[in-house]
Amino acid sequence: MDFDIEYLKKKIIYRSNYRGTKEMDKLLGAFTNKYINQLNNEDLIDLQKLLDIEDEDLYNFYKGLNTNKEFKKNNVNLLFKNFKYKTK
Repeated sequence: MDFDIEYLKKKIIYRSNYRGTKEMDKLLGAFTNKYINQLNNEDLIDLQKLLDIEDEDLYNFYKGLNTNKEFKKNNVNLLFKNFKYKTK
């Protein structure tokens, strides 16, 4: 697969910070900022897919609550599930 990794990173950063709900903007923005430069190409694609999921399902997954969405077992989902968000 041939693609521009820097363009993908910019797209992910933007999408993680502009979701529609302020809470998810902060949570996903902080998560993305922490890990974006540590992820390989496959992980970045998985992160892009994670960002396509509705906020309610993502929040429920993060909090360990029931969700109608099935989340694949991959590095990005594991990192997100275990991410410790610190409010300022």
